[in-house]
Amino acid sequence: MRIGCLQFAPQVGDVANNITRAEDVLSKADPDDLENLDLLVLPEMAFSGYNFKSPEHISPYLEPTGSGVSSKWARTTARKHNCTVAVGYPEKVDTEEQTSAPETYNALIVVNSGGEKLANYRKSFLYYTDDTWALEGQGFYGGKLGSFGQAALGICMDINPYKFEAPWDAYEFAFHVLQVRANLVILSTAWLTNDERTSFLSRPDAPDMSTLTYWVRRLEPVIQTNSSEETIVIFANRCGTEGEATYAGTSTVMGIKDGEVSVYGVLGRGVEELLVVDTDDLPFGKIVDRPGVPVNGEPGAPPAPAEEPEDKPPKDTGGAGAGSGLHAFHKNTHRVGTEHPSKQQQQQQQQQQRGHNNPTSTTHPPNKANRKPIPT
Repeated sequence: MRIGCLQFAPQVGDVANNITRAEDVLSKADPDDLENLDLLVLPEMAFSGYNFKSPEHISPYLEPTGSGVSSKWARTTARKHNCTVAVGYPEKVDTEEQTSAPETYNALIVVNSGGEKLANYRKSFLYYTDDTWALEGQGFYGGKLGSFGQAALGICMDINPYKFEAPWDAYEFAFHVLQVRANLVILSTAWLTNDERTSFLSRPDAPDMSTLTYWVRRLEPVIQTNSSEETIVIFANRCGTEGEATYAGTSTVMGIKDGEVSVYGVLGRGVEELLVVDTDDLPFGKIVDRPGVPVNGEPGAPPAPAEEPEDKPPKDTGGAGAGSGLHAFHKNTHRVGTEHPSKQQQQQQQQQQRGHNNPTSTTHPPNKANRKPIPT
């Protein structure tokens, strides 16, 4: 499968220029990379920007379900490049009663190469920023997605514990991936970093290993099933800044198989670029767990040995040169500091395995019922 992640730096409320930025990234991509593309994924709320402060602030940029500027761009681009396209956007659903306010969601639309809608997923676990204006969706998406087979869709906060109040090892989204037997996971994100901005952005070509490590940790149940069938996971993140927000970039395509996490491609934290990988090729590296050994970059961490596929030269997936963070990622194996599963987690996994063998639903409802937007 040939997958593209379009990482760029949209600005809140600047829709026309944001579309131009995305088009510029595509126009600068190697034509060979765009040829035979199967899937193109953009970040969360790609063209509206993300960091809105209130329902009034975002109101002019809400888009009708499947028919706003983001959906039209997705259809045009899908037909142009003969591929499936996924784009995040702020959705409004007009109610039958004209006196009622429209329902609003943080959504992800997926259209096939003919421009036909395959899915319109609504974010289930809201972050405090979109919690001011959006309703929760009805549960994570899971089901057949065109020719890709079984897929799970999520948006950013969906991989975290619900409201950061659920236990870490509830792993709601990861267990959903297992429940629906997804062989493809698409996560459209606007993932932030809390690192000091100037220092963080001083190495734009280097992936943020803290972010990548965290993403992998949130997929622990999928890894621990040791399935011989590979699950492809796409993190399509944005980069840049909006007000006080700094985004982590590091868009990644990884594969989970036999208890291992392989990386097919990863971008730097600050580059506006198109990442294209082919999952039929060998991955260029792995992320491995070494209990008791500090993660590379932590105090006391020893240099990690090289662990690259045999006869596979490092692939330039983020424009990084020699000596950059990405070059180090090629040359080294990075440990993910996961803990051994607790008894509670093992019980959850056993219960999930029973559900995995006899799935009864393709959605995983949030812990609580839909809530109204919180006024500011």
